[in-house]
Amino acid sequence: MKFNPRFYLSIFFRRFHYFLVIAGLVSAAGITVSAMLPAEYSASALVLVERPQIPRDLAASTVQTTPGEQVQIIRQRLTTRSAVLEIADKMQIYPNRSELTPNYIISDMRQRIMIAQPRGKRGTATTLTVGFRGRTPTKTAAVANELVTRLLAENVEIRTGNATQTLEFFEQEVARLNAELDERSSRILQFKLQNQNALPDSMNFRRSQQTSQQQRLVQIEREEAALMDRRANLVDLFERTGRVDTSAADLSPEQRQLQSLQNELDSALLIYSPQNPRVRVLQAKIAALETVVSSQSNGNEQDAAQALYELQLGDIDEQLEAFARQKQEIETQIAKLQETIDATPGNSIQLGELNRAFENTQRQYQGATARLATAEMGERIEVLAKGQRFSVVEPAVVPGRPSSPNRPLIAGGSVGVGIVLGLAFVVLMELINSSIRRPIDIQTKLGITPIATLPYIRSTRQRKIHDTIIICGVFIAVIAAPVTIWALHTYYLPLDLLIERLLDKTGLSSIVALMGGGSS
Repeated sequence: MKFNPRFYLSIFFRRFHYFLVIAGLVSAAGITVSAMLPAEYSASALVLVERPQIPRDLAASTVQTTPGEQVQIIRQRLTTRSAVLEIADKMQIYPNRSELTPNYIISDMRQRIMIAQPRGKRGTATTLTVGFRGRTPTKTAAVANELVTRLLAENVEIRTGNATQTLEFFEQEVARLNAELDERSSRILQFKLQNQNALPDSMNFRRSQQTSQQQRLVQIEREEAALMDRRANLVDLFERTGRVDTSAADLSPEQRQLQSLQNELDSALLIYSPQNPRVRVLQAKIAALETVVSSQSNGNEQDAAQALYELQLGDIDEQLEAFARQKQEIETQIAKLQETIDATPGNSIQLGELNRAFENTQRQYQGATARLATAEMGERIEVLAKGQRFSVVEPAVVPGRPSSPNRPLIAGGSVGVGIVLGLAFVVLMELINSSIRRPIDIQTKLGITPIATLPYIRSTRQRKIHDTIIICGVFIAVIAAPVTIWALHTYYLPLDLLIERLLDKTGLSSIVALMGGGSS
């Protein structure tokens, strides 16, 4: 079967009324919408992100957020629920405020507010754009400038607030560490006072003291032994002679002879045994002479010798008692010194732990003090606005013409879409129509070659009905549809709000916003 353009063109003209109704309906609706959509104006301001005025190597701010992070934070603050409603009420953006819900206002405002990310190559100035889309040019520019004012105020508040919080933190940290240093110093002082005699610093001195006391104790013990020997000799001499003074000038011949024999006996006993005959002879002589010497002594001499003996013996006993007291005192001191020496290693460990904790806290305190100075400098930089800051380069001006909608584009697009839909409807009808309309269709489908064919001829009534349907369709497409749209826009809901509600209910609003590429 060959393609017959004339046949398909005749079919198109036969169904031209369908094409005309659909194309007219879509085109009229699109043109009406493009004409009735309210004009939107866009106003924007250019903000410069200035670098810190003081070089970082001289003094750095404690606020280290990048311009992009700062803008993100400010954007979140400016588009919060309370902030958006406050701007809408202050600038009176919605005249019919009572008829709109807060959720709608918040959503619409967030779509209208534009805060672009900072732009700028490395080494060049960084700028960002703050804008707003509105229905009236004057109010649009005013809202954009209000957003810029709030952005600058938020930037200053955030940076000074962060710098102040940093300063307050280090002030508290320095105060805490200072109190901790005082506490640890008190602990060390208290420990040293409690263990002042057992500290490692005086260890060598106490060891030397202990050695000196031990040497003194040995010397006293020697003197005590010598004094005890003297006492024993004195007692022995008095018991044997009855005298205590053995000087040769005061002795009688018998006494001198007795002393000589006694010395000789002492020497003999060093050599011979007590049973030796010579020793016995000497002992006999000594006994005889002791009898003679005893008979020669009178009562007065005995009393004087007894008094002298007791005096010397008492003096020796007093010295021995003094030596005993000194020994006790020295032994007590040595014991105390030994106790402190034994306790010194443990005290050294505890004192070392206390000192290490003190030094650690002191290092932290010194570091916190240095950071406090840096924080004070950073806070001063932010208070004086010498750090990174935003400044307005170009404020928003009243726009001279609307930025949207693009009425020619909408109207032209609707006409094009109407034509495409009309053609598509005609083609679809042709595709689903399987009736026989040409002689070749009879031959192809039935296998019969017709002799002649007669076209279908409508009656006058059928032609009138057909013409009436076409007229009604054209009327609906060209007049009724625009009037209906106008009535909805005027008496029910503005057309832009109605479209947004339809998009929200169908879930297409996010897709449209994504395709629009707007930044809120």
